[in-house]
Amino acid sequence: MKLSIIRSACGSLRIHPARPVSGVSGLSRRCHPAAPTHGRVILRAASAASRGGTNPAPAVHFEKPPRMEDGFEYDSSLSEVVRSTKEAMLALQRRNSTVQPLLVIIQAGEDDRLLEISKKIAGRIGLNITQICLAKECTEDEIIEEVLKLNKDPSVHGVYLHLPPASLTSRVLNTLQPEKDVDGISDLNMGRLVRGDVSKGFVPPVASAVLALLEKHDGPLEGKAVLMVGGEGPFGVALQCLIERSGMVVSKSHWSSKNLQSQVMQADAVVLLGAEIVDFPSTWVRPGAAVIRCTPTLETDEHAIGMSSSLGLGPLTAAYRTRNVVRSCDRRLQEQQYQPWHLRSLKLQPLTPVPSDIEISRAQTPKPVQQLAEEIGLLPEELEAYGRSKAKVRLSLLDRLHQQPDGKYVVVAGITPTPLGEGKSTVTIGLVQALTAHLELNSFACLRQPSQGPTFGVKGGAAGGGYAQVIPMEEFNLHLTGDIHAITASNNLVAAAIDARMLHEATQSDKALYNRLVPSVNGVRRFSPIQISRLRRLGINKMDPASLTPQEVSTFVRLDLDPSKITWQRVVDTNDRFLRKITVGQASTEKGQIRETGFDIAVASEIMAILALADGLEDMKRRLARMVVGTSRCGQPVTAEDLGVSGALAVLMKDAIKPTLMQTLEGTPVFVHAGPFANIAHGNSSVLADKLALKLVGRDGFVVTEAGFGADIGMEKFFNIKCRASGLRPDAVVLVATVRALKMHGGGPNVSAGAPLPREYIDENLSLVAGGCRSNLRKQIQIAHLFGVPVVVALNVFKTDTQAEIDLVCEIAKECGASDAVPCCHWAQGGRGSLNLAQAVNEAASRPSNFQFLYNIEMPITEKIRTIAQKVYGADDIELSPEAKDKIDYYHHQGYGSLPVCMAKTHLSLSHMPNKKGVPTGFVLPIREVRASIGAGFIYPLVGTMSTMPGLPTRPCFYDIDLDPVTEEITGLF
Repeated sequence: MKLSIIRSACGSLRIHPARPVSGVSGLSRRCHPAAPTHGRVILRAASAASRGGTNPAPAVHFEKPPRMEDGFEYDSSLSEVVRSTKEAMLALQRRNSTVQPLLVIIQAGEDDRLLEISKKIAGRIGLNITQICLAKECTEDEIIEEVLKLNKDPSVHGVYLHLPPASLTSRVLNTLQPEKDVDGISDLNMGRLVRGDVSKGFVPPVASAVLALLEKHDGPLEGKAVLMVGGEGPFGVALQCLIERSGMVVSKSHWSSKNLQSQVMQADAVVLLGAEIVDFPSTWVRPGAAVIRCTPTLETDEHAIGMSSSLGLGPLTAAYRTRNVVRSCDRRLQEQQYQPWHLRSLKLQPLTPVPSDIEISRAQTPKPVQQLAEEIGLLPEELEAYGRSKAKVRLSLLDRLHQQPDGKYVVVAGITPTPLGEGKSTVTIGLVQALTAHLELNSFACLRQPSQGPTFGVKGGAAGGGYAQVIPMEEFNLHLTGDIHAITASNNLVAAAIDARMLHEATQSDKALYNRLVPSVNGVRRFSPIQISRLRRLGINKMDPASLTPQEVSTFVRLDLDPSKITWQRVVDTNDRFLRKITVGQASTEKGQIRETGFDIAVASEIMAILALADGLEDMKRRLARMVVGTSRCGQPVTAEDLGVSGALAVLMKDAIKPTLMQTLEGTPVFVHAGPFANIAHGNSSVLADKLALKLVGRDGFVVTEAGFGADIGMEKFFNIKCRASGLRPDAVVLVATVRALKMHGGGPNVSAGAPLPREYIDENLSLVAGGCRSNLRKQIQIAHLFGVPVVVALNVFKTDTQAEIDLVCEIAKECGASDAVPCCHWAQGGRGSLNLAQAVNEAASRPSNFQFLYNIEMPITEKIRTIAQKVYGADDIELSPEAKDKIDYYHHQGYGSLPVCMAKTHLSLSHMPNKKGVPTGFVLPIREVRASIGAGFIYPLVGTMSTMPGLPTRPCFYDIDLDPVTEEITGLF
């Protein structure tokens, strides 16, 4: 046992070490008001004769006299409670050797009598105790402040409010977490007790002590009459319930009752409640009856007959309290284990015709996110709510469930995209709705957060569509929990640091720079931790700023960035073509430091890729530090850590690293996290979201994540980049196709946005369908097979599709090697429309996986590029520009040659030519430039002309988006 005593006197806190008690490790005390009003129980025995008669007969008989230990007597009741509690404690420690239950006593003043009793009992059990002593006249707010701290402390398993009755206000009692209310005095725990459900609550220790004494007294309890006098509060109600459940008959009275004498004389036991010191003649008490007095003090009762208070009523109450603490700790350990899901799905009533996406979303009422979290086994402290419908999930979940086996891992990809759309997000959501809401298999969807660029540009949102959506869709598509804003702020802080550093280096001497970078504060100069890291990388192992030589000072303060070789650009989450190339530094205050630069869209930032690939806060911090922002004039890479900004970036990103929990239209869980584009980055949601979800779904559950664009783009990067970073291995691929898109790949006419669809896409045309299946669909299935993963083709059905076309796609897909191919109607029917897909995925994922990477990571950069070009895209070869060759040589010499490759290529074709549909052949893939995202951990070649800043079309989506100022409802989002 560890005893801590913390006293609050004159605003100071002192920790007083205590001598160990019976193998106890110590006691902690922090003295700063608390006891349920019933801190003392006294058993009085009644005499069979008058007051002046013979010696009274005791009401309680012992088989043998109680023994003396720890300064008080141990009778059989106390010994049994201590023994059983100690056994429970040992069982806990066998399950987890590090567990140490802790009871905290909050009291007013410094009366240590309760503490001494508790300390002795706890010492025999091995429990830790901390005492917090508040001032005698402490306020309600001061008590609540302490309680709130203890609520948040995971090491505290029980809190005992040893306070005056006036201090035990409803506000105080209900501030205390019911899980830590080991005296069972909060409204919730009292209600549970009255209802007969103590599986989550606690029986008040004083009530347990009273009941124990009654059970020990004079034979069976069944049918015994017990009179309770006084005590109209909740404790009296709780005690009455316990006594009645033991088979006794309870009647109640009060001290002023005219019938008190006759009531006492008829009772087998009398329980006196409250603080009033009222006595009555022993002649009132029938022979052999017990009188038990519960008072709010710990004083001895000079008039107790037959058994003194030293018999252990105070100790017995303390023993039951420690038992509750051990039970609280046991429940806590059980909560820490994986919990089976108890998900309540939301019912759908699909309408025909299908309303707009936002109308469907608004017609469904999401479950409160706290309810959803509880249903899937999240603990309250693992959730950070952002409003009613979404919440961040803390990464501590991974530590809690680290021994839990992962579920099955499924990636959704597609055929090469067309302007007609394939609906991967919709398929992803329809699949998890079918798995969980209909097949009752645990499943999680893991999606990317949409960029506001496309949302207000031309594509619209990314919450799915029809009756397969993430809700509320407007919250999903706009801002969410601010992760992209955090990325924007972090990225632009780096950009500002670059230009500021170049300005200061250009306009100051080495000495002036050094004095400003390492200033004297209160007469003391010292390096910051991030500066010490830079010194070590430079080979300067000195800690005293005054000890550096002039050459070392110059090396330390001069990054000497080459303005023409800065690779870092500013970002904004808007499609703004006029920011693709800009000039900065034109104000006179910038002293001629003018240079050309540009903006990327926010989701193209390397920080977004880092967020998606990091496996924890520490990993993210390291990745942010090693981001290369440019090159010095002598050819050395300059990192964010060299700039001294990486620690600040971690601070800006500390909340963004937590995935956001949302739900589908049918109430199944969704993680939304990260949103890198697949054509200019790796195009997948975060590693952390997948890892959290895989633990939560359990061994037989499913995590369904979406890879951006076609299988040749997003899926290839999912396997070669994301799976390398995460160590996770996929069990199945769902390949999404549509009849209309297959017709385009089979030779159908081009489609223009806003123009009517040509007849070929509306009328049945089996020839075009077959052409698309045997070209693009076959190729994408083959790409998945390169990685050894089974493929299920999901045909996203539109109302213009004919049954013959649907059957043809499914038939050819199986001929091309798909494990199965099924039509899906989730857009119109929700999860019920994807039941066949869910069953096919379940079957495919149950087969052994032979997953393998496409290339060895140690291959030369050029060979990795060539492998992807030839095996995935079908190119004859690659052609490197002189600039690309030089960059590859530079990265090799810098030690970056073993990084995976992330191709930046058009998503509209397997080739570099957007208009070439189907399966282009006979082409050489041009690599015009090669860049590196060292923090994210990949090399990215640029194929042809790739823009990292989209532009707005003639008629952007924002024309249709509006807000009703009265209802605050949003219109026009899709």
